[in-house]
Amino acid sequence: MALASDLTIALINGLSWGITIALIALGLNLIFGLLEIVNMAHGSLYMLGAVTGWFVVDATGSFFLALLIAPIAVAVIGVVLERVVLRPIEDDISITLIATFGFLLIFQQLALLTFGPGTRTIEAPITATLQFAGLSYSAYRIVVAVVSVLLIALLYAFLFRTRMGMWMRGVRQDLETASALGVPTSQVYMLTFGLGAAFAALAGVLLAPIVSVNHLMGLDILAVAFIVVIVGGLGSLQGVLVASLLYAFLENFGAVFIAPVEARILTLVIMIVFVLLRPDGVFEEGAI
Repeated sequence: MALASDLTIALINGLSWGITIALIALGLNLIFGLLEIVNMAHGSLYMLGAVTGWFVVDATGSFFLALLIAPIAVAVIGVVLERVVLRPIEDDISITLIATFGFLLIFQQLALLTFGPGTRTIEAPITATLQFAGLSYSAYRIVVAVVSVLLIALLYAFLFRTRMGMWMRGVRQDLETASALGVPTSQVYMLTFGLGAAFAALAGVLLAPIVSVNHLMGLDILAVAFIVVIVGGLGSLQGVLVASLLYAFLENFGAVFIAPVEARILTLVIMIVFVLLRPDGVFEEGAI
C-alpha cells in the first residue's frame, strides 16, 4: 500500500514538474529554433521573474499582480537584450554564447545586489490540499500544472493560428524568402526573444511558492532546460514537451526506489544514452 501511494505521488509530481519544465524549456528552444542563439542567460530570466514577483508581492500583497508584471518586465529586458546586444553579433554563435553567459552573471549579481544573498519564499495563493485515495496533495501544484498546460496550448495556437506565428515559422524555415515576401524579420526576432523571456519569467513566478527564491536559482533550472532541449531536439517544441515529461517521470519514479541524488544521476545517464541513440531528438522533424 505504501509503495502504491509513493508511485501515485511520483506520477502526479512527474506530470506537474514535467509540464513546468516544458514551460521554461520551450522559451529556450523557441529562441534557438528561430534565432539560433544558445541563450545561456535563460536561467537568469527565470530567476528575474521569481525575484521580480517577490518584490511585487512584497509591495502589493497580490500574487496575481506579480504574475502580470514580472513576465512583462522580463520580456522588455529580453527585447532590449536581443535588440541592443545580440542583434549585432547574432551571426557568430561563439560570441553570442559568451555574451549571454556574461548576462547570466550580470543578472545574478544585480539580483544579489537588490534581493540579497538569502533565500526567500512567496506564499502560495492557494493553500488547500486535495484528498484522494488516502493521499494528500497540494492543490496549488495542480493549479500550476493546469496553468502551464494552458500557456503551452496558447503558445501553439499563437504559432499556428496567427499571422505573427506564421511569420515566425516562415523566418525559421527560410529567412531570405520571408524577407523578400515582406515579413518584418526584425520585429519577429524581437518578439521571439521577448516571448521566450516572458515564458521563463512566468515559470519563475508560478514556481516561487514551491521552490526557494534566491539569486542562484537560475543555474539549476538552466541545466535541466538544456538537457530536455537537447534530448527533445534543437528547435523542436513537441520534442521538448516529451523530453520534459520523460525527465520528470524518470527522476520522480527513480526517487521512489533509490535516493533522490542517485535518481537524478540515473536520469541523466538515461538521457545521455537517449541522445546517443537519437542525436536528432525525439522526433525526426526538428523544426518548429
